[in-house]
Amino acid sequence: MWDYCQTLKKVVLQTKTEKSGRGKAIEIHEVLRYKTGKETINNIAESCEYYKNLCEMESKSGIKFRDYQSDIILKGSEILLKNRFLYLAMEVRTGKTLTSLGIAENVGVYQVLFITKKKAISSIEADFDKLKPSFSLCVINYESLHTIDPDLNWDLIVCDEAHGMGAFPKPNNRAEAVRDLIRRDNPMVIFLSGTPTPESYSQMYHQVYGIPTNPFREFKNFYRFCDKFVNVKQRKINGLLINDYSGGLDTILKEMEPYTINYTQQEAGFMAETTEEILEVEMKESTYKLIDKLKKQLVVEGKSEVILADTPVKLMTKVHQLCSGTIKFESGNSMIIDLSKAEFIKEQFEGCKIGIFYKFKEEYNALKQVFGDELTTDLGVFEDTYKNIALQIISGREGISLRKAEYLVYYNIDFSATSYWQSKDRMTTKERLENQVYWVFAKGGIEYDIYKAVIKKKDYNINHFKRDFYDN
Repeated sequence: MWDYCQTLKKVVLQTKTEKSGRGKAIEIHEVLRYKTGKETINNIAESCEYYKNLCEMESKSGIKFRDYQSDIILKGSEILLKNRFLYLAMEVRTGKTLTSLGIAENVGVYQVLFITKKKAISSIEADFDKLKPSFSLCVINYESLHTIDPDLNWDLIVCDEAHGMGAFPKPNNRAEAVRDLIRRDNPMVIFLSGTPTPESYSQMYHQVYGIPTNPFREFKNFYRFCDKFVNVKQRKINGLLINDYSGGLDTILKEMEPYTINYTQQEAGFMAETTEEILEVEMKESTYKLIDKLKKQLVVEGKSEVILADTPVKLMTKVHQLCSGTIKFESGNSMIIDLSKAEFIKEQFEGCKIGIFYKFKEEYNALKQVFGDELTTDLGVFEDTYKNIALQIISGREGISLRKAEYLVYYNIDFSATSYWQSKDRMTTKERLENQVYWVFAKGGIEYDIYKAVIKKKDYNINHFKRDFYDN
């Protein structure tokens, strides 16, 4: 891109000779060959300087930005300097982290706070070490924000997986903590997310409400925001009429356009095709009997523990656990009751390097019991050794790359559509042409019903469960 800008600069600055006057008074002048406006010439000169600096940074670090990343760094820097806020809505594997660090270097900040998930910290620090920018970087997870030294002031805050701050109608703890930091230091802010509003456009309000320049700053709270931007409906739940604020209008995204850069995997040239296959496992007969008894009686009493499903939500959760061979008792204790799924995965994928996603913590213990020392939860160990990796869906669905995995295998499935769409893309790289994902479901279990909901970008909820489970 620098070569292109230099060539363009040479073209527009070409001159020609012109004569004026007559006889002895004749004068010869060098004038621009092409009638190019002064503003355009300045823009070309600034672009040349920008790409020159970018090339020098790449040369120093050994990292080569892709052309689209270089363009986004330039455009993003302009938006950030103008609005003090930028939302990079770049799909997974397109390089959001590195692009944001490039923007930070380009706008000339000194102290950068990068907030992310705990499992992503090491990879972000690795990108920083490779890039070798001139600013200082602190990487921390959202849950540890209260430990930040109050004497440190931030020029720029980067919030990874920003959609996690999108709770409504009330803000969650994460959104409030970020808002308080912004109020304290008045930094520039970059948000990163491949799915800014995965479930509802209404999720945007509390993501950005702490930013002084956000487009919804005139609304003192979420409810006043809803007056203009949300189609509020009422739903009857347990006989009570409850306001449903999920009907956010697409005008919310229109308001965000001046602050947002969108970029897809297709635009980046990713050609990977994801193939999904469902594998069924026959669980132990005792597991099916336990599920059936719980469905009919809503309680199962053992010698020292009780399984209680006295509400539809509890029943849905307990059945979900049992279908994968684990259970959490009313006391809070949990145990493995059936290793069928873990043993099936071990047998089916023997000799393959796989990434395994599980939902409940006891499922990891089942996998560890079967796989033994062949299993790790550390991404670095997974990449550098023969070991397979097991990650909980909710923590592993974002901010990490499982590019070294031959296959992704799901021990269980999450109720969240966001979990489905984000986690199954963890293997994708620009060079990879095919991803193979396997879902391991209990024969006759609840998992397939959940799958049918999330592939349609709908969370699986109690209404689905009542329809699917009670009617069977």
